[in-house]
Amino acid sequence: MAFVKKHGVVLVSAKGPVTRLTEAIVNEQINGSWWAHPRSRDIFAILQIVANSKDVLVCRLVNGRVTFIHRRLWPALVRVAPRFPARQIAQVYEKHTTAGRHVTREVPFPKWVPPEISEKAKRLSEKAALAALGPWALVPNKALPRRRRMAARR
Repeated sequence: MAFVKKHGVVLVSAKGPVTRLTEAIVNEQINGSWWAHPRSRDIFAILQIVANSKDVLVCRLVNGRVTFIHRRLWPALVRVAPRFPARQIAQVYEKHTTAGRHVTREVPFPKWVPPEISEKAKRLSEKAALAALGPWALVPNKALPRRRRMAARR
């Protein structure tokens, strides 16, 4: 949690313009899938803790990949939300069915935004919000591929 709080915006495992939590957990670069890493169970356990934290938003913000955003940056994200496709700032969570399957669900933006975060966002300038998010927010963001968009709706 301290790592996510410090960096504010982190990718879970995909390569991109921000740091990856999976590599921070094992303190080394991971080539290929983290599931094949000797510490995959540790990685999975930590990812679950972070994903279930009330202080972390799980979405597909950075390049359409699973991204963790610490609560301290939610006002900045809300302030510049029009810069991103709505599907990339929808809250993503996994639900376990009675049959034992994992189903991905989404809460559309802005339904996941607490009122106090919306109020803080109104007091931020766009420039301050972008600076808080970091330099990656200034470059055009890659959209979700069509196939992924369709799967995200199910």
